[in-house]
Amino acid sequence: MSDDLVLKCTGLSKSYVRGTPVLKDFDFEIKSGKIYGLLGPNGCGKSTFLKLVAGLLVPDSGTIEICGEPRSEESNSLISYLPERTYFAPRMKVSELLDYFVDFYSDFSREVAERMLKDLGIPTTARLRELSKGMKEKVQLIMVMSRRAKLYMLDEPIGGVDPASREYILNTIIGNYSPEASVIITTHLITDIEPVLDEFAFMGYGGEILRMGNADMIREHTGMSLDELFKEVFRCYVRH
Repeated sequence: MSDDLVLKCTGLSKSYVRGTPVLKDFDFEIKSGKIYGLLGPNGCGKSTFLKLVAGLLVPDSGTIEICGEPRSEESNSLISYLPERTYFAPRMKVSELLDYFVDFYSDFSREVAERMLKDLGIPTTARLRELSKGMKEKVQLIMVMSRRAKLYMLDEPIGGVDPASREYILNTIIGNYSPEASVIITTHLITDIEPVLDEFAFMGYGGEILRMGNADMIREHTGMSLDELFKEVFRCYVRH
């Protein structure tokens, strides 16, 4: 395995109750120092893939390697994962959440988190239940990006965030990961996330990769934005 591979997945398959595969023979690699967009419609397996890498689900078959080693409980310390839904207890204060992350993650920077909370005007004395859905999602993203992980996995990080805050969220993602780390962003909001992406992969249903490559090169080659290209590729995929 190459030294610069942060994540390597080979032949991943996962089915749920009725036996229809959400992912089938899915191969994917992530190199260090890049932001990857895993782009596709809801239900195509993006969230399932992240949960498999995070260890929240067990694959039916296939392998996952993190920084050259098989995925394990130990490799969880290398991953900072933002799920699609907020999971913090509503009664918790933001300050208590900071305490929790300091205790639980040795790579968490309270200073970085407090700076970003201040930038967004989120008081640490507030309880999560007092915050709007968008504010809760911002708090969760701040916690995730204030760690010094090797792999950041962000599932729909701007899905519930108001358009005015999206630029700050994207700048937060860009500014808070090291050259040795990588970021995977899953989303169906391709236009909003496109400016920060180095690499992309379009996912069809069942985890099929329809097209992938370098974002700048594909724009230069096709003369299209990723959003425009995705619509064209997916139209052909649906017709087929």
